[in-house]
Amino acid sequence: MFVDRVEIEAIAGRGGNGCMAFRREKHVPRGGPCGGDGGNGGSVIVRAKSGVNSLVAFAHQRHWRAECGSPGLGSNCHGKMGQDLVLDVPPGTVLLDKESGMILRDLVNPGDEIVAARGGRGGWGNLHFKSSTNQAPRDTTMGGMGEQRRLIFELKTIADVGLIGMPNAGKSTLLSRLSRARPEIADYPFTTKFPNLGLVSVDLDRNFVLADIPGLIEGAAQGLGLGHDFLRHIMRAGILVHLVEPMPMDQTDPIENYHTIRKELGDYSSELAERPEILAITKAELPDAKMIHQMMCENLGRSDVFLISAVTGLGLNQLVTKIASLLAEQNHAELAAVK
Repeated sequence: MFVDRVEIEAIAGRGGNGCMAFRREKHVPRGGPCGGDGGNGGSVIVRAKSGVNSLVAFAHQRHWRAECGSPGLGSNCHGKMGQDLVLDVPPGTVLLDKESGMILRDLVNPGDEIVAARGGRGGWGNLHFKSSTNQAPRDTTMGGMGEQRRLIFELKTIADVGLIGMPNAGKSTLLSRLSRARPEIADYPFTTKFPNLGLVSVDLDRNFVLADIPGLIEGAAQGLGLGHDFLRHIMRAGILVHLVEPMPMDQTDPIENYHTIRKELGDYSSELAERPEILAITKAELPDAKMIHQMMCENLGRSDVFLISAVTGLGLNQLVTKIASLLAEQNHAELAAVK
């Protein structure tokens, strides 16, 4: 089961109450106050952990509560602190506050973490209130309440390259051919129901992560089809590889399909529409593939449209080389920006 968006309630632990106690020991005159402080409540911490690839652990449990602090004890003994509750999420998870809609943290890398709900402070025992004018205080304070927050976890797949296109454009087949990933492949629409990742090796020193994003349809930016559930996964990809099927099963026009997908990307995010794009006509083994390829080049005024086949391997090496070249250019640009 793949889950990439959940809503939970994080409840931090309450602090323990302070203790009121007085020493009553033999041979200890004027023992005085000895009430200890309560322990702090545990906090709820959200942490990105390598190896976790879904939010399914949070799909069936809404409330997550950290341990409360223990009350203080006599003999100046402090209460035990509540244990923090650590929630492990996949790298690439965005943490949002449900009430305000604000992004609290983007947990991109393994080890990134945030205190989502802070535990309450422990109360003071009566020892805290002892003074020269108040030798036997009977004052204590109660432990503080822990924070309580409604949170939304949104998983955005982290990949160097994202495969986009209409359903059945050949994205899953291409991913399986270029990497060791084994996504579900069938000849009906929406075979891919969640993103699949694969590692593509260019040579001994270079590789990149390729994501097969479920097929988009017209109206996806407004939530139709898989819509927003998966459009957000494309946001992580630095480069988009747009695959166009030359002979769609629904008899639609391949060129119109291309423009439809481009419009949906722009409607969802103008920044996404400006992302570097590589265009490829798939299934080159089909009779009309070359003709569609030529028509696409003429329609767009581009000469860099690839013609590939995941079945025969035509054009795959050139496609991988082009992707690696664009990724290298992006890395150089990022390093120059940092300097």
